[in-house]
Amino acid sequence: MTMPNACAPKSGVVLLDTRAHTPDHEHAVHLKLADGLARLLGCPHVQPSQPPSATDGYYYLPTETLVDPERHAALGICSEQDLFGGLVAHPYMATKAISHPLPAGASFPPGWTDAFARQACDALLRGYTVFSKADARTAAQLLLTDGPLRIKPVLACAGRGQQVITTADELEPLLAGMDDQDLALWGLVLEEDLSEVQTFSVGQVRVAGLTCSYHGTQQLTRDHQGTEVYGGSDLVVVRGDYQALLQLPLDEPLRLAINQAMAYEQAAEQHFPGFIASRRNYDIARGVNPQGHLRSGVLEQSWRLGGASSAELLALQAFADDPALQRVRASTHEVFGTPELPTDATLFYQGNDSELGQLSKFARIREHDHSE
Repeated sequence: MTMPNACAPKSGVVLLDTRAHTPDHEHAVHLKLADGLARLLGCPHVQPSQPPSATDGYYYLPTETLVDPERHAALGICSEQDLFGGLVAHPYMATKAISHPLPAGASFPPGWTDAFARQACDALLRGYTVFSKADARTAAQLLLTDGPLRIKPVLACAGRGQQVITTADELEPLLAGMDDQDLALWGLVLEEDLSEVQTFSVGQVRVAGLTCSYHGTQQLTRDHQGTEVYGGSDLVVVRGDYQALLQLPLDEPLRLAINQAMAYEQAAEQHFPGFIASRRNYDIARGVNPQGHLRSGVLEQSWRLGGASSAELLALQAFADDPALQRVRASTHEVFGTPELPTDATLFYQGNDSELGQLSKFARIREHDHSE
């Protein structure tokens, strides 16, 4: 059988849920995103009754960064034209573990290279990635000489599970709760702790021959228990690549964040064989280190759908519908309770989620700009 050409029209969009459990509200958003991608690509959103194969010519929406190019080539995922998300060769490449080098003499998993951190060093905060408890102790001793450090489990999202320590003794109870095999596979990050932190989001999506790039910020909201959680993203999206984004009037901290995201991405493309991504998102933190110096660096990457993807989709649709359109402002909103929706809202989920309670998730697009 002949393999479909990556640039050939797709026969359908398939949601590829690789997680053990997906909450109701997230699944509903994923289905809506698949519908929107299908409209952009001019094909149906399908739910195959048989396991997909490379000959089906599908476009995939994975719920996670995919690992192992050879395995996913069997589905027909060979280039960024085949999925909304990303594909890497080894598990650690899908996490914030790549954002730091190893301490000298440390153990490491298959495929690890220090070349990434060497090339991207000006885009990174001070820290180490480790894959064993002994190496975590070594890294902590090295970093604690300069002040408090942040312990960051690489599989946690939105800052959950992170702890700040000021002494080596405080590390031990944290290590005691970690599985050695998981640590050896995924890793652990130890990073200088910043205060007065400002976080920027920088990203790019490429779908159906369209490329758009953006910078943005995230908002917090309170859930039904009163806990602060992710409440949405506000993006400025331009038609084109990162260079188009840099043509906007930007203050220097934001311009630096965009350049750091670009340097981080270029290092990944150079040093991670098999890496492809049509959705690229980077969180960049700017803050004050324990010595009182301003620091800026990429915290982590997201080469998969994320909280901002509903806004990304609306921006892509706007650019597809209006070839003269150059810039839009797009936002996502997650609101607990039953709010009155803005008239320009595109609803992605509204209901009583079995885990989170009453929740509304919607996106908006505004401030259309046709000037180049």
